[in-house]
Amino acid sequence: MDKRKKDRIHKKFKLVSAILKFALLLFVLVGLPLYIYFYQPQLIENMSSMENVNAFFQQYKTQSIFVYIGAQIIQIVICVIPGQWLQFAAGYMYGFWLGFLFSLIGAAAGSVITYYLAKLLGRDAMHLIFGEAKINDFIHKLNSKKAIVVVFLIFLIPGVPKDLCNYAAGISQMKLKPFLLVSLVGRSPGMMGSLLIGRQIEAGDYTGAIVIAVIAVILCVVGIIMRKYLTKWLDRVYSKLYPEK
Repeated sequence: MDKRKKDRIHKKFKLVSAILKFALLLFVLVGLPLYIYFYQPQLIENMSSMENVNAFFQQYKTQSIFVYIGAQIIQIVICVIPGQWLQFAAGYMYGFWLGFLFSLIGAAAGSVITYYLAKLLGRDAMHLIFGEAKINDFIHKLNSKKAIVVVFLIFLIPGVPKDLCNYAAGISQMKLKPFLLVSLVGRSPGMMGSLLIGRQIEAGDYTGAIVIAVIAVILCVVGIIMRKYLTKWLDRVYSKLYPEK
């Protein structure tokens, strides 16, 4: 086989591969959300409040553990199910420590899926989703020696784009194990706060639940309002930790 024929076959293979990756991208980010929205609207309705979440999970009894973990995974991968009530309900139904365990399992599985999904789809697909400048900036940070500190701060601070970090990690040089460990540690305080609210409600301590909820809401609102400033602050932290040579 001559070189020209090999080049033509290689180009065709790359074209087919690009089409398949783009089709998978559309299916995950557009097809699945549209299917759930139009054909499974009750799933979104069931996740719209803690009462609905509890009633939905009670239908499955023991199986509700797997339903909850699955909902956590979907929330991280395609963000189509409102996630604010999931961990409240987990604290109510399973208690603090079991709820925390199930939440960690779901978050870990969702993070692994996004990591390898990004790796499979490649950088071009991530550019289509998040924009070339943003994804390249995140990849630059995640390829540094101080990436662990940056990832921890991203997942710890409310309002910082965690979904972007999940996908960027998959096409960066950062290994899965350190990324997964640090991201889960960063997520933990927020998870614990949500689980505590559910636990307090289950115990009848509504005052404690309200206090925790108010603090959480304030932190989330501040995080959203200050998102751009927090991102710039992270950039400054990164620059100090890893100055350009």
